Amino acid sequence: MSGRAVTTFSRESTRIVLDEACDRIGVSHDGAELLRLGENAIYHVPSAPLVVRIARGPRYWDDATKEVAVAEWLKAAGIPAARVWPIDQPLDVGGHPVTFWRYIPGRRGGPGDVRVLGRLLKQVHELPPPADFRLPTQDPLQRVRPRLETARVDEDERSFLLKVFDELLAAVSELEFPLPEGVNHGDAHVQNLMITGGRAELIDFEGFCWGHPEWDLAMTATEYVTAGFWTTEQYGQFVDAYGFDVSTWSGFDVLRRAREISMTTWLMQNVDQDPEIRAEFEKRLTTIRAGRPTVPWHPF
Repeated sequence: MSGRAVTTFSRESTRIVLDEACDRIGVSHDGAELLRLGENAIYHVPSAPLVVRIARGPRYWDDATKEVAVAEWLKAAGIPAARVWPIDQPLDVGGHPVTFWRYIPGRRGGPGDVRVLGRLLKQVHELPPPADFRLPTQDPLQRVRPRLETARVDEDERSFLLKVFDELLAAVSELEFPLPEGVNHGDAHVQNLMITGGRAELIDFEGFCWGHPEWDLAMTATEYVTAGFWTTEQYGQFVDAYGFDVSTWSGFDVLRRAREISMTTWLMQNVDQDPEIRAEFEKRLTTIRAGRPTVPWHPF
């Protein structure tokens, strides 16, 4: 993997990477559409059709390699999930790990799919560890500090969030988790489902790890308690499908606050790209400063 520095990550810079990546595998990039810009730039390339994931830089190489291995493993285990494009990958394109995926026609998961998410997470959490590769040990906050150190925000905002982050690291280290350790998705929100023909498929395997499933469950619980994304009925469907309500556990408040800062710092990576993102970041920062839900968040 090249160690070349990656200084920008935007619609414009990632489109250059996309075009070169498609040229390398002999696929036309005409009509390519940027679907999402976050930890990765995700493009739909309709000519193939495929989805291309472009990671932010060289430090994500191991995660991209793991994603490909996880996809093959889930396929063998019979879990409905995204499948890789049949080439050797990832590719190194200008310092970016790039992976290629079969396009799944349909829609992203939404409010009516939280029950399905609970059911699929239960299946994933009960899988035995893979035999052909080793899942990394869970470290759900590993990307927060790099985001805080590089985001284009005011120094008082950065200092405050770093202080909160350090306090949360200490609090997490004291937790005693009630559920047995197992396979985790690592970014288990409902938009990491694709729904096509009445069938749900998991996507985005970058965070797959071995650890405490409470972290996966805390994602949807935080979206319910803090962000206001789900109604009480919808969250109840998620709990019923999985069989455990993490929000009733005494340690949930720590995981909730940790998820809040993770969700906020994910957004702040692009705070200078769009005034709507900046406004949402400030809203979430207000929630973290207050230590409790204030106003509903807007999903991105």
